[in-house]
Amino acid sequence: MLAEIHVPTINLEKAEIVVDVLIKNPNPVPIPLIDINYLIESDGRKLISGLIPDAGTIPAHGEETVKIPIRLVYDDIKNTYADIKPGSIIPYRIKVDLIIDVPIFGRLTLPLEKTGEMPIPYKPDIDVENIKFERFSFEETVAVLHLRLENKNDFDLGLNDLDYEVWLSDVSIGGAELEKSTKLDKNGISYIDIPITFKPKDFGSAVWDMIRGKGTGYSMKGNINVDTPFGAMKLPISKEGGTTRLKKSKEDGGDDDDEE
Repeated sequence: MLAEIHVPTINLEKAEIVVDVLIKNPNPVPIPLIDINYLIESDGRKLISGLIPDAGTIPAHGEETVKIPIRLVYDDIKNTYADIKPGSIIPYRIKVDLIIDVPIFGRLTLPLEKTGEMPIPYKPDIDVENIKFERFSFEETVAVLHLRLENKNDFDLGLNDLDYEVWLSDVSIGGAELEKSTKLDKNGISYIDIPITFKPKDFGSAVWDMIRGKGTGYSMKGNINVDTPFGAMKLPISKEGGTTRLKKSKEDGGDDDDEE
């Protein structure tokens, strides 16, 4: 028997795992696959177990790839084992027992084990540190969002895409595209600049507070698409009730006085 493990879906809520088991039957008669028992454990602790009945038949002088779908719900794991923290990487062992009915011999159990590592993903923290004017007019302003992203995972994230919307003073200024991919180091802080265009006239009197350099309330919500050592993930990002400042392009973007 040969086995491979695939993780087609992984996000903050769950991991969808598929164990592919290739079974060869050299006998001249088909062999019924009666039951499949599976268990996933980490450091000797059960994460999930289950039974798949009547799993099919292995044809005579043939072979069959049996797919075993397993869903790991992270909340169930964290509620059971408090020491398993979001952002961590845990070892796992998958045990599979294939129960077959072989002529003459009767029921036989074919055991199979695979080991590996699995992440418990954690969403990054995001802040708009400041918004720097590139070109200002009341009809249309071109600016750059200076974003601070904190990756709280024990693994790197390769940021490929941002899908988000930003509100300044409760007015949406829309979103923008990431110009180039960037690496978010594990347990580290990264900064990225995102160009954006909006219309200050839509803000009413609040625009004068922004022009005078006063703190401006903002919210941000969306998703980031990242590559990880465990496959691609789509992670949510959100920030409610934040405060940022608008700056002129000639100002230095790193002054502490302009960050809150």
